[in-house]
Amino acid sequence: MELYFIRHGQSINNVNWNNPDYVEHPDPFLTEVGLEQANLLAKYLKEKQHVTNDKGWNNQNQYGFGFTHIYASLMERATATAAPTARALESVPFSAWIDIHEEGGIYAREAEDRFSGLPGHPRSFFKKNFPELNLPDQYDESGWWNRPFESEEERQPRADKVLAELIARHGDKEGQPEERIAIVSHGGFFVRLISSMLKLPWRQGAHDMKSWFLLNNCSISRFDIRKGEIMISYINRTDHLPAHLITG
Repeated sequence: MELYFIRHGQSINNVNWNNPDYVEHPDPFLTEVGLEQANLLAKYLKEKQHVTNDKGWNNQNQYGFGFTHIYASLMERATATAAPTARALESVPFSAWIDIHEEGGIYAREAEDRFSGLPGHPRSFFKKNFPELNLPDQYDESGWWNRPFESEEERQPRADKVLAELIARHGDKEGQPEERIAIVSHGGFFVRLISSMLKLPWRQGAHDMKSWFLLNNCSISRFDIRKGEIMISYINRTDHLPAHLITG
């Protein structure tokens, strides 16, 4: 399996990161910059979808990507980032995966209700705005979250579960072609997932320093999971974006 992790485009929370007067949105939407990033990503991946040489060593995707599945978090910024690519690659299945959401889930940010769980968008929101997205059958108008704020203790086990499910669903199987999976998700969840893959302690670095894997908006990272090993081919590639659209 080739696994491609794509971070969502710039959101309204991202662009206001250093604004002391801004109250974070619980489910932020993409900015105009984020929408442009998502459209450029889709254009690039469409141009590179066909694998032109299936015998060469394609570790930098110089011969194309050949995606077989696309998954997105049900947080609006991730689905809105993935949708242009799904439309451009119309024959590739595009599905929601609830468990690849950002840390914490959907929760209130105002002082009086801070960290109270919220419902998330109802099914009709996604059917109207992203009709190409395959949704879980059990997901209805009550929203997809409807839980308390996700605790610290719940986060790493969720990433471990996602990794196990990825391998079970799409791991290499004898006599079948290799699958190439794109997941459109979030920076915090990326650190959890790579911690699962490499069995790293959460945020611990040398000399009592804190570690972090930086991802820019709409960046692409690649992991090859096959024959008993996980190989990191690259992290945080943004060469499909012009310099002025590289944001954090």
